[in-house]
Amino acid sequence: MLGLFGQIFTVGAHAVGLATHATPALHDSDLTEVYLTQPAIMADVLFGPFEFSGMLNLEGLTLQRGELNAGVWGEGYVDRRHPHTYLHEAMLTYHAGVLDGRVSVSAGRGFAPFGTDDPMVRPFVKYPSNHHLSQILERLVVSAAVRGGPVILEGGLFNGTEPTRPEDLGDVDNFGDSWSLRLTVLPRSWLEIQGSLAEVKSPENQFGDGLDHGMWNVSLRASRKFASLDTYFLIETGETTEQRGGAEFFFYETLLAEGAVKRGPWQLAARFERSIRPEEERRIDLFRAVRPHSDNSIMGTTRWTSGSLQVSRIWSQRNLELTPFVEVLRLHARALEEFGVIRPETLYGSNDMWSFSFGIRSTIGSWHERMGRYGAARVMASQHHH
Repeated sequence: MLGLFGQIFTVGAHAVGLATHATPALHDSDLTEVYLTQPAIMADVLFGPFEFSGMLNLEGLTLQRGELNAGVWGEGYVDRRHPHTYLHEAMLTYHAGVLDGRVSVSAGRGFAPFGTDDPMVRPFVKYPSNHHLSQILERLVVSAAVRGGPVILEGGLFNGTEPTRPEDLGDVDNFGDSWSLRLTVLPRSWLEIQGSLAEVKSPENQFGDGLDHGMWNVSLRASRKFASLDTYFLIETGETTEQRGGAEFFFYETLLAEGAVKRGPWQLAARFERSIRPEEERRIDLFRAVRPHSDNSIMGTTRWTSGSLQVSRIWSQRNLELTPFVEVLRLHARALEEFGVIRPETLYGSNDMWSFSFGIRSTIGSWHERMGRYGAARVMASQHHH
């Protein structure tokens, strides 16, 4: 962190060297792959009442084929996590004090005020299946936040269309076709309760011809120290409804609980998830879905139930932090339609899958512990300063 002429500037870089073995991955066959995942550069600048939050994400260079991640989906990738856009975040915020509270207005490219933190800043490397049910990110967005005592209210306007490639900077023509609201209550310094609503216009079809999403999300988050233990816990639930003109067609529910206990340099984390995802028409490469898809390309829904465990250890040296980890993921997939076109037991070779991951997180400089909130809406948003 540097302070210059009344300004505060922080910068950091982050990446994960990762090896994953998935069994089975497709058609009763195993796959083992190695990646550089989550390579990113972050910078924050505070100057007077203004704040800039920026992040470059370089996964478009290192994850072009996607990262093996059974159960995940979105932006044309299935069972592989898609690379995020190069310009992951570039938000300018104006802060002001009003009476005993705070207000802020933010604009740029980033997170809509909805749901929970980006999985990138949570314990696990593998993303949960509900990533596109619990976060709305990489949009052109204008948002406002008001904070009074323990209550924070946010609202935002943004473009509903999801990015279609890493170079995507957003569709200005569609800006403002979607909205979201988030209410956060902080009854204790270590406890956070949030509820969100959103209406998202045709996120899966950049021409606006797809179904719209009606979304809600509720979560409870706790982060507290007990003697020599640092603890973290999150539980969230939500639903996304695909709809048009008041008619509802598909429902995607999610329930996720995760937690971590850290003592000294060692951390143990666990996660349970039960989420429904759409099953879409796939290309010759079965890890990819047709884009843009038509309404008729949704061939059913699948419920994914998973449990994860991770053990990690931190080594710190001056501005550098290295965290080797082992992560194990057990998944069960079940088609919810009796005569669904895509049957997990046929596509994968089994309803049950394992994923074993080994790697090293590396961080240099300052890195966010929280992500997706701006200005007056930031809570428990301390950063690592080495």
